[in-house]
Amino acid sequence: MMEAGVFYGRKKSKTNPKMKQFVLGNRGGIELINLQKSEELVKEAAAFVKEKVKNGALVLLVGTAAGSEEGVKKIAEKFSVPYVTMRWVGGAITNFGNISKRVEHMVKLRTDIASGALGKYTKKERLEMEREMERLTILMGGLENMPRTPDVMIVVDPILHKTAVAEAIVKKIPIVALANVDANPDDIDYLVPGNDKAKRSIEWFLGKMDEAIDEGLKEKAKAMAAAAAAAPKAEVAKA
Repeated sequence: MMEAGVFYGRKKSKTNPKMKQFVLGNRGGIELINLQKSEELVKEAAAFVKEKVKNGALVLLVGTAAGSEEGVKKIAEKFSVPYVTMRWVGGAITNFGNISKRVEHMVKLRTDIASGALGKYTKKERLEMEREMERLTILMGGLENMPRTPDVMIVVDPILHKTAVAEAIVKKIPIVALANVDANPDDIDYLVPGNDKAKRSIEWFLGKMDEAIDEGLKEKAKAMAAAAAAAPKAEVAKA
């Protein structure tokens, strides 16, 4: 955590008073985050995510800054969960019905283009459709694996993603976030205090979330296998 720079906060003037509980000291005008608190809270956050995933929760990953984009996309593709690494599309949660239709339209365009089903259109019309598909893919490609509103949102830097956080709050979706000392802890259900700008610090946080999702899915699979094995025995006993 020290090597990853998780302890680097913000200038004292930018620190939210409610985040003082996570500040260990100040060096050169920069607040230093208490890593013991970070370690304790990331364990709580990971345990929460693991339990939710074990019970079938849909996780949405959000991280649009350069330092988080690669890590977020890697986890999302590994577990086939929805993600946002470009800009947040307003209404992605609060107006899910309409956004879902746009995603379906994107998928249909991609399928039609790949299958050659657009042959009946003019060259200009096909070009316009291809451009629309590309635009939608950039904006909403990460939401393709979101068949319903998510059950948990994992965010890197809640201030940068204040719109996403606000929508999650409206829909009462629990938020897990890596947040620096300028954030408002009241907005976050499972806050992990830490440097939410540096890539290595973000990787540390995302690594913990990766492990939590992985463990949750494994326990879910074990529970399903045990239930399937027990079903025939229950039928025999009943007979």
